[in-house]
Amino acid sequence: MRLALTTFTVAPVRGGRVDRATAAVAMSLAPLVGAALGVVLGGAGLGLRWLGTPALVAGVVTVGLGVLLTRGLHVDGLADTVDGLGSYRDATGTLEIMKKPDVGPFGVAAIVLVLLLQATCAAAVLSRPWPAALAGIAAATAAGRLAVTWTCRRGVPAARPDGLGAMVAGTVGWFSAVVGLVFVAVLALPAVPGLPAQGPVAVAVALLATALLVRHVVRRIGGVTGDVFGAVVEVGVSVAYVGLALS
Repeated sequence: MRLALTTFTVAPVRGGRVDRATAAVAMSLAPLVGAALGVVLGGAGLGLRWLGTPALVAGVVTVGLGVLLTRGLHVDGLADTVDGLGSYRDATGTLEIMKKPDVGPFGVAAIVLVLLLQATCAAAVLSRPWPAALAGIAAATAAGRLAVTWTCRRGVPAARPDGLGAMVAGTVGWFSAVVGLVFVAVLALPAVPGLPAQGPVAVAVALLATALLVRHVVRRIGGVTGDVFGAVVEVGVSVAYVGLALS
């Protein structure tokens, strides 16, 4: 749990043992950590709405707070991944670009579009009655972390022999992945008033979208990296938000 918290949030917890066995548990717990983070974000957004803040402003603050509470780690991974894939270089060249600390035009565009999409969808979700709004923000946030759990399942290789990707790739079994999916799907049930099936469907579509992204990445560079996990989080959250915002 400590490893999951320090990987997916800025929670000030003491670090513990870090090995593949610990990583397997931590990545399995990712949806739970995402749900807890989503409750915090949803509470903040609803608090702003209660104070009379316009929905769009509340959505922007909610998404911005999410970036702050994750150290911007996932949006950075998204930018690096998009920059690498957008270069159309071979696997070695793509990995070199992803490893660079600067952000290129593809990465900047990806960050702007993803955060804009998330903020507008969060605004729509926060306009609903508070139980549905809280469930929607929590489910969307958890869906991005659920995508990491599925990306870490056995059979998905790491692109490098070192780094976060090598540590966590292939550590999660199918049972843990399915349990995580059921948990987030149930969490999403009350997110759309009058349409209980829409929440779980949105989660499933988000998971499918990230699976397609991971498949493309594996074809391009031979496996996943820490940056790819960041991209998976942001894509999963974004697609889930879109599905939940539709009404």
